[in-house]
Amino acid sequence: QAYLSYSNIAALTHLARKPGWDITKTLDNVKIWTHEEGAVLSFKVEMQVKVPSHDAFSLLSDFSLRQRWDRHFLTCEVLQAVSEEEKIYHITSAPMTGQQPRDFVILVSQRQPCRPQEPYTVAVRSVTLKAMPPLPEFCRSEILCAGFQIYSNSSSSCTVCYFNQVTSGVMPYLSANLTGSSKSIEDTALECIKFLE
Repeated sequence: QAYLSYSNIAALTHLARKPGWDITKTLDNVKIWTHEEGAVLSFKVEMQVKVPSHDAFSLLSDFSLRQRWDRHFLTCEVLQAVSEEEKIYHITSAPMTGQQPRDFVILVSQRQPCRPQEPYTVAVRSVTLKAMPPLPEFCRSEILCAGFQIYSNSSSSCTVCYFNQVTSGVMPYLSANLTGSSKSIEDTALECIKFLE
């Protein structure tokens, strides 16, 4: 478990630091970036939020609050509180047209910054849990690497960066966005800002 949580944080930090991010869209307080490496597509959503970084961290690290701003989350249940900084959740998400609803078993690892210039981190990856085998009514899907980095701008504002390394399980929720026929990433980002503020 210690290795899993360490590699969860390390994978997100590594993804965030990769060179070659391309900006694809800019709104007032939201920027969307993509990164392609071979067959792997990742995206980053950067949000400017008028709340202190520690408040954003405490709200975003509690995934049971996620349904309040992310309409892709139908249910979210804590399966295991591994430690104060680690929880395993079972999430179900709404079906896309003509598809079976998907579910995910994820480890969420949270870390406070060690030094002032470092971000708060909330890292997410799929894990296997014997207590939660795949269910027949859901298509079990995988998150390779996702999560938030939260940087303090001032005592009352912060920059929240959301990252996701896209897998086939996540792709249906994004493809319409990336081709321009849907605005779900922007809409979700704006809902996230509204929720945090």
